[in-house]
Amino acid sequence: MTIVNIRRDVDDKFYRYRMPLLETKIEGKGNGIKTVIPNMSDIARALSRPPSYPTKFFGSELGAQTILDEKNDRYIVNGAHDATRLRELLDGFIDKFVLCGECKNPETDLKIRNGEIIRDCKACGKRTYVDMRHKLTTFILKNPPPKRVKGAKGAGAASGQTVQADAGDADENAGSDDELTRRINAEAKSIPTAEQREKDVDADEDWSVDTSEAAVAARVKALEGAMNVLGVGDDDEGEEDESSPYAQFGTWILEEREKGKAPGAADVYRKAQELGIEKKHKSLQVLFQALFSENAPAEVERYAPLLLKMVTSEKHQKAMLGGIERLAGLEHTSLVPNGVPKLLMALYQIDVLDEDVVSQWGTHVSKKYVDKETSKRVRKAAAPFLEWLEQAESDDEDDEDEDEDDEAEEETQDNATAYQEGDSDLDDL
Repeated sequence: MTIVNIRRDVDDKFYRYRMPLLETKIEGKGNGIKTVIPNMSDIARALSRPPSYPTKFFGSELGAQTILDEKNDRYIVNGAHDATRLRELLDGFIDKFVLCGECKNPETDLKIRNGEIIRDCKACGKRTYVDMRHKLTTFILKNPPPKRVKGAKGAGAASGQTVQADAGDADENAGSDDELTRRINAEAKSIPTAEQREKDVDADEDWSVDTSEAAVAARVKALEGAMNVLGVGDDDEGEEDESSPYAQFGTWILEEREKGKAPGAADVYRKAQELGIEKKHKSLQVLFQALFSENAPAEVERYAPLLLKMVTSEKHQKAMLGGIERLAGLEHTSLVPNGVPKLLMALYQIDVLDEDVVSQWGTHVSKKYVDKETSKRVRKAAAPFLEWLEQAESDDEDDEDEDEDDEAEEETQDNATAYQEGDSDLDDL
């Protein structure tokens, strides 16, 4: 999945606001030809807007009918339209209905007041009005963005969806034959073989492997030590040993890294499928301890499709946080203190970590995954992120209270005006 800056006119590769590159698929022929946008929901989530808004924007700009099938997650524009053209139109939608009119930051919420649409910027605090002459404004007024659900963020909140915490494991979730699985399988076909990897030197990765006898012995010892930790039987899925699928999963990842290059997202997902644990929550614990390094915050983007696919419930999120405790507390202690809050922020921004789950984790020291002192040390390192999260939630509540106060004041003024007019009528009599 190709990721681009939300503002495509910004070339900075460290620009924090990112979204998937819009994709199109032409279906049908003749008068029934249509353009399907398979990743519209992913784009909408990145923009914190319901997917119906950009789809309707395309229809109004192209003079074409649109089909909004939210139940089946299909968003269609009638006619054959080039992906490049729709990407340009998406830039226009972002400029008109997402970016703050003051600081041009996309971190905004849409609010409706007195029949006008306002972009409420969380970055600079300004509230700027949308141009009400555009046709899309009529649709937005008839289909206003629902208020954010506590614990939800991104398009899930914008489209009125609630974040559901699965009480059991993720085996009850939908089948794997969905869009993300197809993308991962497609990516897997393009993955080079081991022989090709040996010939290909990746200039973007700084890997240098010491092949001396002492260095090899040290890496083997470290590998064995890591697997001793990975083999802890800490959940209801039975005691673990080196033959368990989780131990095999962790060993495979570590061995792939020993070869000189970390495995790709598609490789990891295929291996989890092969072992039958791609939907198990404990896989996330093993994944974080074995796959990620001291550069974990920067690696999240690379593995975002994998994490979005595998983290499907609150139980998965808790296991993921357990893996982070082991990663930062045991494997790469350099992540404490600065790396932990950055890692949590990266996971929060790709919507695999909910506010309620991480907040509860931050206030309850546990010895389930590591010893109590290590658990306390990792949570203490996470404090800056948890404080930011609490402050952001407090600001949202203050904004809602302010809106309610403004509405009450307007209603009082209207009632006073009506009373004065009525009093004037009595004087005439």
